[in-house]
Amino acid sequence: MLSLKALKKTFGSRSILKSVDLELKDGEVIAINGPNGSGKTTLLRILATLMRPDSYTTAELDGFDISNSTEEVKARVGYLPHSSIFYPELSGSENLDFWSKMHNLDNREQLVQESLANAGLSDFSEDRTGLYSAGMLQRLGLAMATIHNPTTLFFDEPFNNLDTKGLEYLNSIISDSREKNRSILMVTHQKEELADKVLRLEKGVLS
Repeated sequence: MLSLKALKKTFGSRSILKSVDLELKDGEVIAINGPNGSGKTTLLRILATLMRPDSYTTAELDGFDISNSTEEVKARVGYLPHSSIFYPELSGSENLDFWSKMHNLDNREQLVQESLANAGLSDFSEDRTGLYSAGMLQRLGLAMATIHNPTTLFFDEPFNNLDTKGLEYLNSIISDSREKNRSILMVTHQKEELADKVLRLEKGVLS
């Protein structure tokens, strides 16, 4: 569960997030849309502990404060960024293995192979990710975000570059998350009908 009240973020003199309130329940899927530059990516980066907010009344994930308990929050979050964060000189399996090491996961080899299979990337597991197409990188990003079985997923434009197989994979993640009571917050202007609720972020306020 995610709870935000009066979360704020500024860059210089510009107020990006003026006062964001949000409740994301267990098993709920919420989509956020809004114009370019409205702070959607900034919000997800803050929630994934990659950026600190300026202030807030409440900002908790599963009862842990996102600024004061970052390690606990990171262990519970799966984050798909807007652009690839993989090492291009490493293979798909090597990138996922590196990520699983960061989370101190047991049975890493099995988890990596299962994740690649679910993403439809088994045949490309030993290829360098620098040679992957945009759609393949997106699927690998989804595998990375879910390999450690997080309680909450933050997706930044998850439908970008996905072909039919990739869309089926993402749909299965959403369906599986509902069954497992895992929450999803995704920034998207596509497939909003898959969400339980659609919110708009504009002029620093979520409504």
